[in-house]
Formats: sequence, C-alpha cells, structure tokens
Amino acid sequence: MVKVKNVKEIENMVVNSPFDVRRIFSVTAHVQHGKTTMVDYLIKRAGLIRESDAGALRVTNSEEDEIKRGITIFNSIALLNYQYQGKEYIFQINDTPGHISFTGEVSRALRGSDGAILLVDALEGVMTQTETNIRLSVGTELCKPILYINKADRLISELRIQAKEFYQRIDRIVKNINQIIEQVQPKGKDWTVSFTANSVAVGSGKDGWGFNMSVLKAKNIKPDLVFEKYAAGDVLWLRKNLALDDVILQMVIEHLPNPLEAAAYRIPAKWPGDIESELGKSLLRVDRNGQLFGMITKISIDQKSFRPTVTGRVFSGTLKPGDSLFLMGRKERVKIKRLGVMELDDLMDLPEVPAGNLFACFGFICPAGESFVSGDLTDEQALDVTPFEQIKYVAEPVVSQSLKPKNPQDIGKLADVVSKWVMADNTATFKKDKDSGEYILSGIDPLQIEILMFRITKQVDVIQSDPIIVYREKPTIKSREYHTKSSNGHNRILMYLEPLDDQTVGLLAEGRVTIEQKEKDRAKVLRDEAGWDPKESRNIWDIYEQNMFVNGTHGLQRLERIKSYCCAAFREWVENGPLAKEPVTGMKVTFTDATIHEDTAHTGYNEIAGMTVAGLSLCFLTAKPKLFEPIQRVEIKTPTGTEGSIIGILSAHRGSVLNMIPDESSGGVLVIIQGKVPAAETLKIADEFRSATQGKAFFSYQFFGFEPVPDNQKAIMDIRKRKKLPQEMPSAATFERFIYARK
Repeated sequence: MVKVKNVKEIENMVVNSPFDVRRIFSVTAHVQHGKTTMVDYLIKRAGLIRESDAGALRVTNSEEDEIKRGITIFNSIALLNYQYQGKEYIFQINDTPGHISFTGEVSRALRGSDGAILLVDALEGVMTQTETNIRLSVGTELCKPILYINKADRLISELRIQAKEFYQRIDRIVKNINQIIEQVQPKGKDWTVSFTANSVAVGSGKDGWGFNMSVLKAKNIKPDLVFEKYAAGDVLWLRKNLALDDVILQMVIEHLPNPLEAAAYRIPAKWPGDIESELGKSLLRVDRNGQLFGMITKISIDQKSFRPTVTGRVFSGTLKPGDSLFLMGRKERVKIKRLGVMELDDLMDLPEVPAGNLFACFGFICPAGESFVSGDLTDEQALDVTPFEQIKYVAEPVVSQSLKPKNPQDIGKLADVVSKWVMADNTATFKKDKDSGEYILSGIDPLQIEILMFRITKQVDVIQSDPIIVYREKPTIKSREYHTKSSNGHNRILMYLEPLDDQTVGLLAEGRVTIEQKEKDRAKVLRDEAGWDPKESRNIWDIYEQNMFVNGTHGLQRLERIKSYCCAAFREWVENGPLAKEPVTGMKVTFTDATIHEDTAHTGYNEIAGMTVAGLSLCFLTAKPKLFEPIQRVEIKTPTGTEGSIIGILSAHRGSVLNMIPDESSGGVLVIIQGKVPAAETLKIADEFRSATQGKAFFSYQFFGFEPVPDNQKAIMDIRKRKKLPQEMPSAATFERFIYARK
C-alpha cells in the first residue's frame, strides 16, 4: 500500500515516530552494479516518481556530470515512508557512489547510518569496491548488512544459463560475501546473510523484480517461474507480482536495526568518551531531551547558487532553527539559519530534528566529519566533551594538479572556492606553493581531480596543469641529533627524528590518534595500543600528515611562547620535504632542549621557524631518507586462458601478481588476478586490459600503500627537474650555517 505524505504528516513522522519504525541505512556497491537503479524503486514506493520511471530515471543522480557519466558521484539522501503489517515506517536512505574516486562519500554516509544494503552484480560478482564497502560498512562503521544480488536478468537473458547453474552462481556470491563479513563483523555478532534467514534477495533493477524466500513462500511462487516468464517475454508479470521494492523494504524492516538498537554497539565503538557519563547514557538512549551532540557527515554545494547545505546526524538532544553550534574540531561557533531534512536535492523545513535522525541545514560551512555540541556551552564546557572518532578513509591523495586563476585578481576567490569543495570532499587536499604562487589540488585519482575541477571552473576561470603523482618522503633510520640556532643567534633547539612504528602509523591513519583529542585520551590510546611511554604520550606538540612533533624537554622557561611558531614551521616543512618538496610522512620528531631569549623582540616567527626548519632538514637528511611512491592494488577478472596477457601487461607496468584464483561465482569461466602496480602506471592500463581480452576483462583498483621507488636518486632528480629545483641532491651543507657550536 502506497501513501503519499504531505509536509505536515512527514514532519510529524520525523519528530514523533517511535524508534522501532525508523531506519537509517546506506546502499553500497561497486560502480555500475545498479544501486541508483534499485533506489529508484524505493523512491517510487514513496510516491515521489511515477512507476513507469522507476529503474530508468535514476532520480538520485541529479548533478550534470552524474547524468552525463552515468555514475553516482555524491551521496544522495531520500526520505520515504512505507506501511507494513499495520505500521507506518520512515526511512532515511543514502545512495552512495561506487567508484573508488568517491569512496569518501561512502565513509561519511555510513557514519550517519545504522544499516547497509550490500548490492552485487550477479554477472560480475564480488569486485574490489564490493569488498572495500563491506569492510567499511560492517567492519569500520558497524552497519548491519542485508544483501541484494542485482542484474539477475543478465544471467538469464545474456548468458542463457539454466536454473541449476543460476542458483549455484548466486550461492557462490553469497558465500564470498559472507567470508568477508565473517572477517570484519563485530565480536559476538553474526551478521552473515542467507536465503533461509530472508536477508538475501535476487532480482533485476532494470526490470523491477526481486524476491527472497519469504516472498516466494507468501505468494506461492516457485523460483523457476522467473525463467518461464523471461522465455515468454512477460517481464511485466514479474514486476507486478514480485515487485522489487516489496522485498527490499521487507528486508530493511525485518533485518536492519533501528537507531536505538544500533546505538548499543555503535556508540561505544565510535565515541571514545565515558559511556557512564551523562552524555554517554544519553547517546545510548538516543535521548531527544539529552545534551545536544552530533556529527556533520556531508557538505553539498548547489551548482547554481553555490550555497552550501550541511547534512549530519543528531545522536543526542534536539536541533532547532536558530540554534548555535560549537564545532569541536574547528573550535568555532556557528548558527543554523534554516533546518530540516533532505529529500533528494531539496531541504524540507522542520521546526525541530530530534536524536535518531539525519538533518540538513543552511547557515554555515565546515569540513565533513566535524563533531558538534550546543553553542550555549562555554568554551571550557564544549572542549571538555569528547568528540566522535574521526571518519576513516581507505585512500590517500596521491594525484595532484596545479591551478591558478587566469585573472590574477581572482587569487583570493580561487582559494575560497577550492577550500569549500575540499570541505565537501576532504579526501582531497589543497595548498599554496610559495615558490610558484600556484595552488596544488591533490586527490585520490585523476577522476576525482577532474570532477572537482569541473565544479571549481564554474566559479573561477583557471589555468591548470596535467595531473601528476604525489610521492612521499620518509626516514628509514634514527637520525643524528642536531643543535640549531636562529639567525640572530639568540635562540636554540636540539632535536632528532626517527621513523614512527607501524602501530602508531596505523592509529594515525585510522584517525584514532589526533591532535584534536584530549591529551589524556590520546595518551591512553598510544600507551595501550602502541606501547608509548605515558609521559612522552602527554607531551605531543603536533600531529600532521602521519607525523608527530614531540616535546622531550623538562621544565624549560618560555617554551609556550614559541610553540605555535614551531608547530607552524613543522607543518610547512612536512608539506615540502627536503628531497623533492614532496610530503613527509611516517616520522616522529623529538626536541630535547631549547633556549628562548627573554626578549620577545628576538623570538619572532622567522627566527624560530628558521632554526626549526634547519633542525628538521639536517636530521632528516641523516636518517637515510627515501622516496616512496603510491601503489594500487588491482584486481582483474578475465576469461580463463587470457591470464598470460594480463600478467604480461602488469609486468610491463612494473606490477606484480599477488594471487591468482578461479572466480567461483562465474563457474570457472573467469579467473581473478590480484596484483599491485605503481599508481603512476595505472592511468592507461585499463584500456590495455580490455584490448588484450576483447573487452571481456573487468578491472578495478584500490589504494594499497606506499613503497620505495626502485631507483631513489633518479626518481628524486626527475621530480626536482619537473619542479625546476636545483639539479643536485639535497645535502646537509645547505643548513650548516644554522648549526649551533658550543664555544
């Protein structure tokens, strides 16, 4: 039964519906597996589009380039209501992107969700991004899953396989999905999916039908009837009698948790604060009358007005129009001018949004991932609240592009425009190159950069370079200790550096250790999980790009006066390492002594920054530094018999094979080749795979990590040449004038 709600009825449901009829979930899949087509049927069920448009309109892909490319780029949120067994349910659905370039949107959507629909193409089976999304949804964000196997019509119409083989292939896909779920599901939970539990459905988004065991039993239909209807060309019968939206919404209601159920295990995992505190109890109760606490999970910018819309979730308390919020990461107060919930690309105004709901508002912009509390709290009270754990991203910016405005007077405008888009997708970064005056935009891959540039150039005319690969500079051993002085000779600092241990690097990469944390919380994680000395862990001055700057001194005077200068110099130096002005990573710097002149006239920024940068550079160049390049993990599903060609292409691009296994879901028709290849070699490699297999190979990739370049000196000199840097290897001699020598 479909009921189209007016605004007042929807308002009442958002504000007053009990938890047991609420569901907040995301739909995730590999690119082109059919998420948006399937979501069309859920939108149709809400009465928002005509039945004849479902499966073809792809209503959640509303942006110009989404429509042109036929892929989802930004997460879209849909609100729908559904009557089921005498109850009226309200759902908030995230239709997320499937391409690795936009996996940050998936991570952010999942943080605001309680459950996930995992969607898999019946023909292609489990792909790289499928596995990534399972690990993100089930493992990282603790979103309980259900499974929908889409494009079953392709097995019947294109491959023309018989019923027995059809179900064998489906069973193999379920088995592969469950193997991954079992690896990452929370302890004590069994979140595997199965036909017998009615948490798996099979169907066709294109043709609009789907079923699980419960639906077949209720309608007294045998599954082989699907084959008969295709043979007879009667797809409309399937759409009418096995409606796709029926089975999906039934599984959502029966298997995905409501906000109160999910809070019991998600809050302790995602919020590192004291669960026994008043706020902790309020979060577990999803208490609308409790202390206001939530998270910003999405920033969208209108393509015509360029006005930002902030979307997030209220985990405790109630939001109202006009409320002031304290953003915990930025330590900034902002005000909500307009409040409501997102309905596709429109904001529906509401008088309040209580805990257990997604919300949307106008009035400010901030980076996605910000925790917030009530702006009525004092600074001291607000900073005493523990923020949510940072959202974890599975990729790093490894491709960059320089840009500058065609009109030099637009340099400030360009900075403002780019900063807004990087807030919206903070898997990308940008900075200003002091030497060239250009801005450097960095992202996951060329496609992400291309999409961002498409939006930036709508507001500013720019000159842009071709995309280039971003390397990393890393120390490999502990450095010598250097004592450097400021140019006026009145200030000194003694320091050394060393590679960070793997455990600490992992905590930084996961966002579990940050400079924004409370000192005691950060120290506890480092002590318990990375074996840090308790005193050292409480004396961290800065954390930046997986590097740490540690105060190893005791009882020195006037140290706080230079802290901000030292940290600013540290960050600037990290962004432009000594080898080739590539970012430095994986390093711990410790200063063990310092002398600060008593007269502030002699402790300005230039003096303090100069000796800090000199010390960092001298130490780094004696730590056997190397250049590291980004590596992509690639997976190629290719017809059996073409393995030799694929391996040859990988080898020609400095790649290697990690594993080669039969693709069980294809019944032995395909073989899966898993390998790794430098990111610099992947720009055209997909075309070569397709050419070698007459277009029959499926190719996907994801970020694997950084590895040393084979020829360190040549790679450094090549980059220095490209950047127009002096054509000589950097050495300590450049900074010797800063070395302090005791008389």
